[in-house]
Amino acid sequence: MGFLDKLKGAVNAVTGGGAKVTLEFQPATASPGDNVLVKVSAQSSGAEVKSKGLFIDLHGTEHVHIKHNQVTGVAQDVNCTKQSLEVSLQVAPEFVLAANETKLFEGTIQIPQNLQPTYQGPFARHEVQIRARVESFGNDPDSGFVPIRIGAK
Repeated sequence: MGFLDKLKGAVNAVTGGGAKVTLEFQPATASPGDNVLVKVSAQSSGAEVKSKGLFIDLHGTEHVHIKHNQVTGVAQDVNCTKQSLEVSLQVAPEFVLAANETKLFEGTIQIPQNLQPTYQGPFARHEVQIRARVESFGNDPDSGFVPIRIGAK
């Protein structure tokens, strides 16, 4: 391995660029306790990637935004954000992606029972996002967060 290969490997570890990760899931709307089918593709960007496993991350966040004078007694804008959920679910064990290799994974995750539904109200909204992540040395390559709708049961 030459100097430039080592440098590229170090950059990939810092940036998460060691692999391209894509995520598909069904159904697009689920309720707490439901199973969701996930399909993940992980493709090496050129160098070997040693992974500690494949994970599906769910993040729930509630946002509150009230403009001043929109509600009696509120003289200034109110902006608050609170994380309602952060969970990582392992769907594949340790693996190695060889240089330029693509691996496909399928699995099922269960939406946590305590997850609030997604909603959009006049002053608040609750959103849930999902991503696939290859746990590896440095910054984990991931699919990026995308919204998933959560209904009430």
